Amino acid sequence: MTTATLTLTTRDLRAWLPKYGVYLAIVLLVLYNIFFTPYFLTWSNLRIQLIQVAPVVIVALGMALVIGTEGIDLSVGSVMALAAALIPLYLGYGVAAAVLVSLLAGVAVGLINGVLVARVGLQPIVATLALFVGGRGLAVVISGGQLKDVRNPDLIRLGSGDLLGIPILVWVAAVLVLVVAFVVRRTVFGRRLLAIGGNRRATELAGLPVKRVLITVYVICSVLASIAGLLSVARIQSSDASAVGLLIELSAITAVVVGGTPLTGGRVRVLGTVAGALLMQLVIATMIKHNLPPSTTEIAQAVIILVAVYVARERKAR
Repeated sequence: MTTATLTLTTRDLRAWLPKYGVYLAIVLLVLYNIFFTPYFLTWSNLRIQLIQVAPVVIVALGMALVIGTEGIDLSVGSVMALAAALIPLYLGYGVAAAVLVSLLAGVAVGLINGVLVARVGLQPIVATLALFVGGRGLAVVISGGQLKDVRNPDLIRLGSGDLLGIPILVWVAAVLVLVVAFVVRRTVFGRRLLAIGGNRRATELAGLPVKRVLITVYVICSVLASIAGLLSVARIQSSDASAVGLLIELSAITAVVVGGTPLTGGRVRVLGTVAGALLMQLVIATMIKHNLPPSTTEIAQAVIILVAVYVARERKAR
């Protein structure tokens, strides 16, 4: 093999890894589990994995949109907690009322984040950090710091019911994936979102409504987090504002980065984000199945994140 051929092969590999590396990692991990993890291919195990990863996927979709604008949203876990705290208070008026109130809470948080970023001019990490801390505190105050059981059968069905043999929670996540993918790829809003992440100054000079798009993006992210909080309450059949969505912002950011969406904005890989969430879920599940300590799982996740960021950095440099 000549030096030129070797160089070409290395260059092709470096170009291929950012796009498809996450899928290769999933395939390799699945193959490992098929051969070395008992009962991995049973439907009960696969069902559990899908149910556990669905809320992360939903939150990661919103995070991907925000990161596509070169932003970040640290408040998504607090939004989930806030939605969880509000649901028991309004279930007496019916499931529709409880769902509506939880979604409106997401809209309110998204508006605050969006206005702070787009109009006040705060850095996204600073703007959303305030609600990362204050939002969960407010949720704990609303709930009285107590875990509250949820016994409404209609709500519980969202978290534990099936449709065509597949959990409803998974169906909801799949529909949201398709909707977000359509918005990013086929709408003017999606193109404007990517343009802002690519070069915000140039987008402003082109006369596009940058501030309005940014506010909308943060609202969408918070609403998706509210949906994830609602579904989490329906799944565990209780509302615990101190635990629901705890540190899920880190899982969402990890899924987005591992899936190939650059932190520098300008690109959103929806399918890659889903794959990133699935990969991290498989890593966690595999280590639990093989009785490895939590510290090992955390180290493995850190290594995966570092590799993903390095690969993305190499791609941008080229």
